[in-house]
Amino acid sequence: MNLQLLTDNLTNPALLLFILGLVAVIVKSDLAIPDNSSRFISIYLLFAIGFKGGQELAHSHFTIDMLWVTLLCIWSGVAITYYTYAFCKRKFSKPNAIAVAASYGSVSAITFVTALSFLEVQGIPYHGYMIAMLALMEVPAIIIAVLLLAKVTPNSETSLSSMIKHSFTNASVFLIIGSMLVGFLANDQQALDIKPFTNDIFKGFLAIFLLDKGIDSGRNLKEFFKEGYYAIGFAIFIPIFNGCLFGMISNLMLDDVTDRFLVAVLSASASYIAVPAAMKLANPEANPGLFIPMALAVTFPINIIFGLPLYMYIVGG
Repeated sequence: MNLQLLTDNLTNPALLLFILGLVAVIVKSDLAIPDNSSRFISIYLLFAIGFKGGQELAHSHFTIDMLWVTLLCIWSGVAITYYTYAFCKRKFSKPNAIAVAASYGSVSAITFVTALSFLEVQGIPYHGYMIAMLALMEVPAIIIAVLLLAKVTPNSETSLSSMIKHSFTNASVFLIIGSMLVGFLANDQQALDIKPFTNDIFKGFLAIFLLDKGIDSGRNLKEFFKEGYYAIGFAIFIPIFNGCLFGMISNLMLDDVTDRFLVAVLSASASYIAVPAAMKLANPEANPGLFIPMALAVTFPINIIFGLPLYMYIVGG
């Protein structure tokens, strides 16, 4: 592994601000990002990444790699949800196991955004169609979770069709898809006119967002630790396993190193936005004090600190 990549990642201002947020909670600082500001930053990040992806997609030509990436991403979401549930149901209640499985089968938009920033720091271009994969991978895990819920709770009244609709109309998924369409339709001059907003200030907003996520993570840790060490160990092990597994599989199927890297990152990440919203509707018995901190307080920093350079190494970057 390139140790310089790991060192650069450890000193990344965005990561350091995430740690600062954790420390702020530990020392009982009153540091906080106002709710309205936090929501605006989330909307901005999703819009900017979707818009830039749409622009890239508009300049892309269909390749066989695009088809393989799509199939691999769908398979990743389905497979990870199933085998994660098989692991978790031995230690957690079935509703909690399903929520954890859905979280890890789905993806983290912010981990993906950070991975794109990681590529930009290395001067490595990526394909815009990978933004579509981000939106696509939110859905299979939620569908599988609903199917598992129907199996273990036969009286469940949540329909599969309503959950599919909820998956696509969830704010984060809808905004990514919508802004990607806007970016796809905008011409080069129109995109250039708003480049200072979509590109130049992006990393600064990402850093402040991660400070906010660090504060959120710190606030949830107490409830999370009540669930025992299995949850911590699992939240450390499973993203590395998923990222390495699908990174190696992508080596056999895909030619482009950035496609392989981003498939590995997406497979390794865990949702703490779309899936919690879906589970609140379909799986109210699940404890958000378990699956949200697993994804946000443990898996997210593990991926950012160690995962990104490891996955790049696995895919041959």
